[in-house]
Parts: sequence; C-alpha cells; structure tokens
Amino acid sequence: MSLPEALQELVDDFSGVGPKDRLQLLLELSQELPELPERYADAAETMEQVHECQSPLFLAVEVEPAGDQLVHLFFSAPPEAPTTRGFAAIMHIGLDGQPAQTVLEVPDAFYTALGLGQAVSPLRLRGMAAMLARIKNQVRRAVAGQQSPA
Repeated sequence: MSLPEALQELVDDFSGVGPKDRLQLLLELSQELPELPERYADAAETMEQVHECQSPLFLAVEVEPAGDQLVHLFFSAPPEAPTTRGFAAIMHIGLDGQPAQTVLEVPDAFYTALGLGQAVSPLRLRGMAAMLARIKNQVRRAVAGQQSPA
C-alpha cells in the first residue's frame, strides 16, 4: 500500500501502539484539527456534510489550479465529537498539501491499517471511509473543472 509520507507516518504511529493507546492517540489528534478559515464560517451552507459520520461533520476541498494541483482540506466537527475530529485530523495531517493525483491514489480502505477496528465501532469506521470517498469526489470534480476543453 503506497501512502503519502505524512499519512504513512500516522499509520505507523497507530500500528506501533496497542488498541487502548490508539484511541488515546486519536483523541490527541482531534485537538490538532485546524480552525476553519472565515470563508467557511457557515459550514452547513458552504461545506459538504458527511452523513455517515455519527457526529455532524462537514468538509470542503480546494485544489490549486496550477502545477501539482495541491489539495487543501477543511473540516468542521464539534469539539464534543473527538472521534470524528480525530478522523478528520488524520485526513488533514495525511492529505492536506498533497498533489491531487496522490490523494486520488490513497487506497479506499487505508484506515484499516490504523488498527482502530478494536478501539471504535464499525459504524464510526464507515464514517472515516465516507470522508475519504467525499474528499476524492471533490478532488475529481475540481480537477475536471480545471481542465480546459480540447
């Protein structure tokens, strides 16, 4: 499985500790989720909701139009939803600033390598899978919209 370096480091961090410590690591990461820029202040109207998440989670993807088409991710999740925020932080740390093609090549089930199946419910893991699917869909739409007609 080929992952961007930052995402691989997170996978290594998680797989290097036991199940209880994985949950603690996830909760610590939840505190690292960056605040939203002002342009996304009204998340419900300006961002896409990930309905599969058990807590309200909204995301937005921006893709730079030139060069490697770097991806920038923005997430909104309530502070009282640390698991959801932790999943979003993993996506942000692992994928933000990566080229669009690199993001699109991340295996859909990469999150299984985090070993969180013993720490959180399958329903929560489906939320993480849905986050990645929505990120990829937004990246595809952005890249397609940037390509000039032949």
